[in-house]
Amino acid sequence: MPADRRVAVWRSAMLPGSETFVRAQGDALTRWRPLYIGAERLASVLSRPDDTVVFEDRAAAFLRLRLTGTSPRLRGALAGLRPDLVHAHFGGDGWLISGTARRLGVPLVVTLHGHDVTRQPLSSGLHGLRYRRNLRTVFGRAALIIAVSGVIRDRAIDCGADPAKVRVHHTGVRVPDTPPLLPKRWDVAFVGRFVPKKGVDDLLTALAGMRAPRPRAVFLGDGPLEAGMRERAERLGLDATFMGAQPPESVQRHLAESRMLVVSSKTAPDGDTEGLPTTVLEAGALGVPVVATRHSGIPEAVVDAETGLLCPEADPAALAAAMTSLLGDAVLRRRLGAQARRHVGERFNLRAQTRRLESLYDEFSR
Repeated sequence: MPADRRVAVWRSAMLPGSETFVRAQGDALTRWRPLYIGAERLASVLSRPDDTVVFEDRAAAFLRLRLTGTSPRLRGALAGLRPDLVHAHFGGDGWLISGTARRLGVPLVVTLHGHDVTRQPLSSGLHGLRYRRNLRTVFGRAALIIAVSGVIRDRAIDCGADPAKVRVHHTGVRVPDTPPLLPKRWDVAFVGRFVPKKGVDDLLTALAGMRAPRPRAVFLGDGPLEAGMRERAERLGLDATFMGAQPPESVQRHLAESRMLVVSSKTAPDGDTEGLPTTVLEAGALGVPVVATRHSGIPEAVVDAETGLLCPEADPAALAAAMTSLLGDAVLRRRLGAQARRHVGERFNLRAQTRRLESLYDEFSR
């Protein structure tokens, strides 16, 4: 297979700081050359000046694409990249580029990550009708539909995807040859967006229910609920430090400085659901044990009592008990952390997973 084959990696917003998985996967390609293309540029740590941005300062042209699914400007930009394949992230973004890819005769791969087949199809009114119609359209146009977990695969099929087109593929994370050995500054780390499905409210309640001295917790990320969660932590008298959104290198350092990562995800009231949080894999790669909920694809990455501890969703008391168990047992932390690192290295290594992805590119670009 020629080494100069090109894949256009499409994300309409290029690129939210929380979507490190998009950039990491593209950058790990070896036999395919990634060409990043988006509709508009975001001011984030993941934005790059050489990204192709189609509608910069042209809001009306982008609105036309969102309303009609067609855009001469997008067609010209994509044709100029001369891709052999288009890989879109999220179902809605897949629809935005699917018509253009089809007109150019370029095969389309769409990765589904979570809310695109959980929350969004449940939207009410005309918005929901339109989204469901567009999702069925992109499912029909895509050569391959990638689901980041088994749960997301099942939801995609429920939404109308042809089961023969859907493959579960885990993005993976980089696994360092030797994890950094840093002094532990934090007892508990949380990494993620401050949105309902992340269950930050449950984590704060769990921390408040633990015996003194309460754990030192660090929260990395931002989002619409951040201010409310900061206020709640203060009212509860927690030892909690909110760092806001951080670049990937800072996230890795804070994880390595933590005794555990806590992933308190749950199904949000509007149906929003995780795919498989990348932070679970990043912690495991560093040998940091995880306390998490049995939510969506998390049990595919965390084996209860072997690589971490799993709890029911929306159960702060169970979270508190699991955190207390880990904090009080250094031997258990080391054992679970070592086994998590081995598990991630064997099943979620970014290099191996990207080689598998390139094999899928080879197959479906033909």
